[in-house]
Amino acid sequence: MGGLHEGHMSLVKQARSSCDFVAASIFVNPAQFGPNEDYSKYPRTFEKDVALLKEQGVDLVFFPSADEMYSPYHSCYVDPEGFDDLVEGQCRKGHFRGVATVVTKLFNIVQPTHAFFGQKDAAQVVLIKRMVSDLNIPVQIEVMPIVREADGLALSTRNQYLSSVERKAASVLHRGLVHAQDLFQKAKKDGKSIVDAVSLRDAVREEYEREPLVTAIEYVSVGSKQTMQEMSAVDTAEGAIVSVAVKLGQCRLIDNIVL
Repeated sequence: MGGLHEGHMSLVKQARSSCDFVAASIFVNPAQFGPNEDYSKYPRTFEKDVALLKEQGVDLVFFPSADEMYSPYHSCYVDPEGFDDLVEGQCRKGHFRGVATVVTKLFNIVQPTHAFFGQKDAAQVVLIKRMVSDLNIPVQIEVMPIVREADGLALSTRNQYLSSVERKAASVLHRGLVHAQDLFQKAKKDGKSIVDAVSLRDAVREEYEREPLVTAIEYVSVGSKQTMQEMSAVDTAEGAIVSVAVKLGQCRLIDNIVL
């Protein structure tokens, strides 16, 4: 959506090394923002973004306006069943409909053979994989690892909303996730076949509750890798995705770790 950083560049670099022709889209999609979200203030740094993409050898930048993507008569949307019931969907009603619709439109316009997405938006990745399979869209989805700062904070355009004090405290997001991962790995090493998901959620939540600058814990989720649906127990042979949404001050951050 713009406000590009090294996380985005990692996707571009992978695309450049894998494909003969690389296209990138920059579009702040109004359909995936709720009425009280940050659509109007979301960073729009087009010239800087294009310069970064040019440095990486991108062949084409697609930069449509909202009016071009959504005419006054626009009435057709891709509405993925069940995603509003996920914890992220409950916090952002209609978000996944907006994501599914714009990604479908971009696929139809650009017609890529491969599309590269970051693991940071875990539910979005699950949605896009499901959508491509269900709707027989001829594109290969490639998922790249989360790019992190030295203290573990996942790179995000919204990190710039943080004050310097909040930025220092934000490392707690990853620290909580690593705590859950450590518990899971210990259980696996001890020969346990099942781990109680509640214990994993509680371990993460307790880490966040110790940080005074955390103003809200929207959710700590232990979900299926295939569907993101909440789990009561995790098979140590199968694993899960632990995902979180936390506010520091007014800044909402998400992160996840794959067990």
